[in-house]
Amino acid sequence: MRSGKWVTRLPDALAEPRDQRSASAIGRRARLELVFGCRRGRTVLTHAYAEPPFRVGRSLDAGSYAYVILICSGPGIFGGDVLDQRVHVERGARVLLVSQAALQVHPTAAVHAAIIQSRFQVESGGELDCFWDPVIPFAGARLSQRIEIQSAADSRLFWSDALMAGRTGSGEVWRFDDLSHELRLTIDGRLKYLERYRLTPRSRPVDRRWMAGGAHYVGTTLVHHEDARTSCAERLHIQLEAIDEVRAGVDCLAPNLLVGRLLAARGPQFAAARAAFRTAFGRPILRRT
Repeated sequence: MRSGKWVTRLPDALAEPRDQRSASAIGRRARLELVFGCRRGRTVLTHAYAEPPFRVGRSLDAGSYAYVILICSGPGIFGGDVLDQRVHVERGARVLLVSQAALQVHPTAAVHAAIIQSRFQVESGGELDCFWDPVIPFAGARLSQRIEIQSAADSRLFWSDALMAGRTGSGEVWRFDDLSHELRLTIDGRLKYLERYRLTPRSRPVDRRWMAGGAHYVGTTLVHHEDARTSCAERLHIQLEAIDEVRAGVDCLAPNLLVGRLLAARGPQFAAARAAFRTAFGRPILRRT
């Protein structure tokens, strides 16, 4: 396709036919494709394709990054819905992605769970920074979420996700039916981190001591960066332990790869813990979370 005066050849994984959905599937099945490239020292969005309810905000300059807000314009996701998102960061491109708001997962009588499947690919010399608002599963909701991140050895990655226990202000704490989650990170084709769990609160309560305990917020941070060292993990671990009502574990799983797992009872403390990771690696906090 043509974007401005540059011609972009899409990666094979994105070279799919355009919208082939039936009328009844519109709003229930949707695909998002984004490709970022480096052109004359600037990161530009060279390809964008979004099927409703996905929408892509305008690409803004944020220092050396292209800053894009991803929008899900519907009321949330329901049973039987399938949302598929793919992001490709080409060599030398630097990208900051954030969500517009928390994603609500609604209760459903549908046979199938709501499905979110995401793939992120970062080429050599590329940089991807993703900072997501929480997923909020309502009482009776069912969700299957799969996230795959493929990074080159000399790329950079900052990833921060979040899950809430439900609409805690309405008393919906761990009252969804089923939530399965997988987060997979490969570096140069080798699996470096795999997080996989399934929560079924009705049959196995999540608020037990060796699970979530009293936490209502859960999140994972991944950092693939040359400054992600054991000494940095130790400093962050001590810093997070000092935040009230936060439990955290931070470790270096491999050279240049830091992993943090966060649990918090309340939103402000959870936000402070996530912000600590960002400031440790010089990441700008562009918006309140």
